[in-house]
Amino acid sequence: MFTLEHQDGKARVGIVYTPHGEIQTPVFMPVATRGAMKGAVGFDELERLGAQISLGNTYHLHLKPGSSLIQRMGGLHYWERWDKPILTDSGGFQVFSIQDKKITDDGVWFHSHIDGALFYLDAETSMQIQIELGSDIVMAFDECPPNVPDFCAIEKAVNKTTAWAKRSLDYFSKRYNLRHSTIQRPQIFGIIQGGSFSELRYRSLCEITSMPFDGFAMGGLAVGEPPQEMYKVLDTIVEHMPKNKPRYLMGVGTPIDLLEAIERGIDMFDCVLPARNARHGSIFTRDGVIKLKNAQFAEDSQVLDPECSCEVCKEKQCTRSYIRSLLKVGEHLGQKYATIHNLFFYHELMRNARNAIMQNKYSEFKKNFLDRYVSRSV
Repeated sequence: MFTLEHQDGKARVGIVYTPHGEIQTPVFMPVATRGAMKGAVGFDELERLGAQISLGNTYHLHLKPGSSLIQRMGGLHYWERWDKPILTDSGGFQVFSIQDKKITDDGVWFHSHIDGALFYLDAETSMQIQIELGSDIVMAFDECPPNVPDFCAIEKAVNKTTAWAKRSLDYFSKRYNLRHSTIQRPQIFGIIQGGSFSELRYRSLCEITSMPFDGFAMGGLAVGEPPQEMYKVLDTIVEHMPKNKPRYLMGVGTPIDLLEAIERGIDMFDCVLPARNARHGSIFTRDGVIKLKNAQFAEDSQVLDPECSCEVCKEKQCTRSYIRSLLKVGEHLGQKYATIHNLFFYHELMRNARNAIMQNKYSEFKKNFLDRYVSRSV
């Protein structure tokens, strides 16, 4: 269930209702791939920095420790000690990123990247795993094609995605009554594919949105195409997505990408970027990105962002010099502090975007932010 609270142009504020609480949109979902955040950030810290929902990875959790074990341990929420909503992806992106695989019309055979063991994943198996994990939002199994200018290859992926979406929904609806409130049951989202081909995107949108999914995701973007190409796809497709259901742009992205997508009507995002960049010393600030490992920060006594109210900047008042040193010598504490800061930056950006939409000032907010946020390597 989704309630559209307010709209400013195409930018939207809404509420997604789940068994583990409400999600205020626009929202950024941090990625806890294997049941934990990279950078040794705990779920209690994730909650303190403002996260409303976390994302788990079906592929990785299936390989180790296994969804059946997690189910026996009380499900992903109890296992992680995280009582807020969880979204799990279908595993499709990870499987299709593997070189050694065999794709059939029914599913995918692949070898584990851990020990080479042979596994099979299809729509029904993906649904079973996600249900065993206890996810609040499960994703239909899809084929995520590479960013290639091959119409026939992308069309085949669209065909499989539609067929697998029907099978995913059939399996899910045998376990849950779709007429029940999503406060009582998980939600299931369908995924729209089609690469950068407008014809295929629109066809996929029509096929997927004709099914009774609770929400819809845009897949197959942020896979190597230039940002302007992604924005063009969003301009073409988003306005045709159902207005009364949440819209999710998978795997995106930079702060600029998030604001551009919100302006086009997207509600939900996930990306490993803020945590991954933090581990490598790339820090988000209101004045752009700073490369903390650069020599000029060795004796910098400022906090990471003087205007930031995250616990690292405001409470601990850790200096750039100190965190840089920790990162340079490989201390995990440096990665943790940098990750907390970057994730806080993303969540604050979403809070500010929601407030601006509610005040009918989103265009002004976006312009002011981007005028100041000039990415640079320093």
